[in-house]
Amino acid sequence: MKRSIRQGIKAAANPADGLLKTLFPILLLFCLITFSSLAQQPSPDKQQRPRQVHPPQGSGQIDDTLRIDTDLVSVEVNVSDIEGRTVRNLQEKDFKLFADGVEQPLAFFHIENKSGPTRPLAIVFALDISGSMTADEIERLRGALHAFREKLSGHSAVFAVMVFGMHVKTLQNFTSEPAKLDSTFDRLAREPNGLSTHTYDAVDDAIRLLVRRAPRTREHRLLKRAVVVVTDGFPVGDTVAPQTVIERANAAEVSVYVVTLPSYSRLMVSADRAPLPTPLDVSGLVEMTGGKSVYATEKDYEPLFRALAEEVTSSYVLAFYPPEEKRHDGKFHAIHVEGPRGLRLGQSRPGYQASKQ
Repeated sequence: MKRSIRQGIKAAANPADGLLKTLFPILLLFCLITFSSLAQQPSPDKQQRPRQVHPPQGSGQIDDTLRIDTDLVSVEVNVSDIEGRTVRNLQEKDFKLFADGVEQPLAFFHIENKSGPTRPLAIVFALDISGSMTADEIERLRGALHAFREKLSGHSAVFAVMVFGMHVKTLQNFTSEPAKLDSTFDRLAREPNGLSTHTYDAVDDAIRLLVRRAPRTREHRLLKRAVVVVTDGFPVGDTVAPQTVIERANAAEVSVYVVTLPSYSRLMVSADRAPLPTPLDVSGLVEMTGGKSVYATEKDYEPLFRALAEEVTSSYVLAFYPPEEKRHDGKFHAIHVEGPRGLRLGQSRPGYQASKQ
């Protein structure tokens, strides 16, 4: 009787055992596929660009044979009159520099002097090649970039070229050879089906390139670092926020200049008013980094680029040593520069972030 019961139970269990044996490999395969998929997906933190612009110490990525004391804080100042013309004849005594509202003695002062040695430059061109760019604009852009480069031919300068649309790409790393730069400009081509314009990402990458590949000093003089953005539209699809780009530019002492091409101006300007500010203008990217925003409204805008080249080389450089107790307190300290009355001053950054020991 007991044997019959055991056989009955075993017979009743056999269908379940068979089903389990059939489903077990399928369940195991499903778990393995799911785990593999999750392992390959980047975490939310990895999807964000790292906030650190400077490479780790000892990485060997910055070749700076003359290192400036890290306690020295510098700020660049552009000066213009009420009509917007650049003022270049000021002297050290014409400026006052304040940190946290307290005037600081200047430890360093420099102005570009046409009759003396020129300040070395490191410039990254960030060029919009998104689908909204016309073939005519690309062609005119080539000529204007050649004019920009020729205007700076007398300077000790290195240039790099990036393009952006749906992606950011470096076309030419830093070079001082005009032939390489001109060849790069001649290869410019628009993205035919570009659906986004990653402008802030391009500026962010340009800042990183400047930090990693352009030394802080050259020929025993402070290097001028700048990004020249040329675009015809609105930033779309960026992965980095404007404020983060501004912070990184300030930390790296990089000024951002923006040239807005005619296609934007034709849409946003009328005969009786000036062009409306672009999203780049509104973000404060230009103003907060001591650069300049210009609108190209003429068919032949090579003169505009020549004037921009003049602007890039016309800044004053002021530097000071913060009070001992504020050099490594880990806090942000505001900087304010004053000049002669009636002139307009533009600072390259609103302050500095002190390191923390």
